[in-house]
Amino acid sequence: MSSRRRGAIMPTMPGDIPGKIPGGSGRRRGRRHPHHDAPDTREEFERIAVLPPCPERQRLCRQIVCAWKPMADRIALTYRSRGEDLEDLRQVAALGLVKAVERYDPSRGNAFESFAVPTIVGEVKRHFRDCMWRVHVPRHTQELRNRVRAASRQLDCGLDEYGPPIDRIAEYTGLSEQEVRLGMEAMRSFSTLSLDAAATGNGEEEGPSLLGALGEPDPGFDHVVDKEAVRRAVAGLSERERTILHLRFFGDMSQSRIGEQLGISQMHVSRLLRQALLRIRETVEGTDPGAPGSSPAPR
Repeated sequence: MSSRRRGAIMPTMPGDIPGKIPGGSGRRRGRRHPHHDAPDTREEFERIAVLPPCPERQRLCRQIVCAWKPMADRIALTYRSRGEDLEDLRQVAALGLVKAVERYDPSRGNAFESFAVPTIVGEVKRHFRDCMWRVHVPRHTQELRNRVRAASRQLDCGLDEYGPPIDRIAEYTGLSEQEVRLGMEAMRSFSTLSLDAAATGNGEEEGPSLLGALGEPDPGFDHVVDKEAVRRAVAGLSERERTILHLRFFGDMSQSRIGEQLGISQMHVSRLLRQALLRIRETVEGTDPGAPGSSPAPR
């Protein structure tokens, strides 16, 4: 592959521009490109453009990817402080570089790096958006998180251990305080702790784990909720309906004995009991007492 260098449209990074252009005494002084490792791959791209899918085309693509790999690594390096392993970021950036090589059209007249940089950056950002969030968060909320995070870093002067106040972040970003709170909440959804991690949070491996702090299901709570719901429903019944319910379910009396005690027929007791139970169910569940499937009163 040709070793010629050419101007590159790339963001300047520290240490990327050498003091002088290497190449011996015959070097030409002219416009310097921001990246000293930006290769000239125009000939390879021109050959790829006219080749059908074939081993030679694949070889040229691999050759171009290898030539531009340092640029992709440099882009990955700028995201190293966001909680992802650097080697994984390099692989994601390399994937973006491969996509850029496959999609680049030299006939448009644009330099390859001007097309490759946003493609690689987009691939890295997509990786953070789709793969790094441990809890699913809408994209708009992710963007709020990024803005709040960047503003917090800019405004943090180290005087407050909790960081800048919400109203100051809102003023700096132009967001509402509610949006700032949503962004701050999303910051806590970016990563999670294992339930086996120590509950102390001070980095110690020994001691009680977070799993030990989780409670177990307690059916008593559901029983209390159901009991309170039924109690309010029973309070809305007539006195005779409440008496029939008490004798039937707490006195364990048959409908015939209840009728004898109240001086009414067993059929009347059955009708009142069924009516009371349906009213209770309607109050508790919000169901239609005349709907199909209503169970008859116990005898």
